[in-house]
Amino acid sequence: MVELQINTTQNVNINFIAASVGERILAYGIDWIIKIAYIIVTYQIMFNLIGMDEVFRDLDDWSIIAVLLLFYTPVIFYTLIFETLLDGQTIGKRIMKIKVVKIDGYQASLADFVVRWFFRIVDLNIMSGVIAMIAIVTSPRNQRLGDMTAGTSVITLKNNVNINHTILEEIKEGYQPTYPNVIRLSDNDARIIKDTFRIARKTKDYKTLIKLRNKIKEVVEIKDVKQSNDVEFINTILKDYNYYTQNM
Repeated sequence: MVELQINTTQNVNINFIAASVGERILAYGIDWIIKIAYIIVTYQIMFNLIGMDEVFRDLDDWSIIAVLLLFYTPVIFYTLIFETLLDGQTIGKRIMKIKVVKIDGYQASLADFVVRWFFRIVDLNIMSGVIAMIAIVTSPRNQRLGDMTAGTSVITLKNNVNINHTILEEIKEGYQPTYPNVIRLSDNDARIIKDTFRIARKTKDYKTLIKLRNKIKEVVEIKDVKQSNDVEFINTILKDYNYYTQNM
C-alpha cells in the first residue's frame, strides 16, 4: 500500500492511498469487457440488421476504413470520454472505487485527461502494458508515464475516514447560515479549506489563517465579515457550505 501525499496550493499535505496495480488492472479489465460488448453489439447491428456488408461492396478501401473508424470511435476515445464526464473515472474505475486526481490536489482538467489518454499508446499498447506495469511498480506514487507527464495519480476512494477527514461538518438542527454565497465553492474547495484550516489552527499558524480568510472573502465575494475572528469566520463558512449543499 503506497501512501500518496498531495501538496495543495496552500502548501498543505493531504494523504491519500494510491490505487494498487491490482485495482488498476481490474478496472482496465472491466473497461475492456465493456468495449468488447460494444464492438459485438455494433458488429451485429452493422452487418446483421443494417446489412453493411452489401454497402461495403460499393466502397473503396479508404471509405470502408473511414466508416469502421466512425462506428468504433467510442472504443478509441472510451477512456478520455468517461474520465472527462465522470471526474477522473471510467466505468471500471468507478466500480473499483479509484479515480484520477492532480498531484496538486485539484480535479484533473480535460488537458490532463488528453495527455493521459495519448500516453496510453506507450503505456498500454506497446508491449501489452508491460511499460505501464513497470512504471507503476517503480514509481513512488504508482504512476504510469501518462500520469507522470500530466501530473496526475490514481487514488483509491476506499479509505476509512471520519468526519474530520471529509468536507462534512456537524450542523445542529435549526442552524441558520450566514453567507449564502458559499455555494460558489466546490467540494474540492471546501476540502482544501477545511484541511488548511485544521492544520493552521492546530499549529497556531495565524498568517495562514489570515491568508485563507482573505482568499475565501475574495472567492465567495464577502464584504462584511460578521464574526469576531478568523477561526469563527472560517468555521462558519464550512458549516454554511454544508448547510446549503445538504439542502439543495
